[in-house]
Amino acid sequence: MNFDILPVGDTALQIFYKDPASDALQRQIQQTTKQIEKTNVLGIIELVPAYQSITIYYNPILISYKNLSTQVSEICKGIAAETTSLLKQVIVIPTCYDGEDLSGVARGNGLSNEEVISLHSSVDYLVYMIGFLPGFPYLKGLPMRLATPRLANPRLKVPKGAVGIGGDQTGIYPLESPGGWNLIGRTPVPLFDPEKPEPFLLKAGDYLRFKPITSAEYKEIESLVKKHKYMVEVKKVENN
Repeated sequence: MNFDILPVGDTALQIFYKDPASDALQRQIQQTTKQIEKTNVLGIIELVPAYQSITIYYNPILISYKNLSTQVSEICKGIAAETTSLLKQVIVIPTCYDGEDLSGVARGNGLSNEEVISLHSSVDYLVYMIGFLPGFPYLKGLPMRLATPRLANPRLKVPKGAVGIGGDQTGIYPLESPGGWNLIGRTPVPLFDPEKPEPFLLKAGDYLRFKPITSAEYKEIESLVKKHKYMVEVKKVENN
């Protein structure tokens, strides 16, 4: 895969891949990110993987742009694009499909509410990047029959845990915020907890699957979460 290394201001550089976003490219991005982390290059502060890029923030006092770009370029060239594990970890997100836009998404796509729920919870979604809000996952894999334009007039408040569809993507609001996605459900599982050593439940490269639950099950899980007794379900499945 072809890539360029470009400066981003005085304290960052970006590895930009010329190939279109895809699962294969995302695997390469994740492998490259992990390899750079393992190399422990002096001066690197943070790595931010995204759809077609990895942005690397660094301390220019400890390492120059030229030195860093040379090291990063060698790491990138050593990564095989198609190398992947035979197994992938899938994080299960219990979801109560009672969102106020569920019926609208169904009508707009010529489906019943039940068909929307069945389709939305039938696939493993790849987390391409985290952004917009702390812990907000941008997911790829939404069945095209569910693609729905964003709201013409965004809401001023979308509740924490809301599951929505925006265009050909689906996602979960980790915090209350304004938003224009179509809300089809909600999850009691927190995606962002600043009090934990690792505050984010998801990271780029993870897979997740939505699991339909009832409102009673939602309340039960919510109670367990508040008591710090809920364990997130993680499945290992074949990586096709």
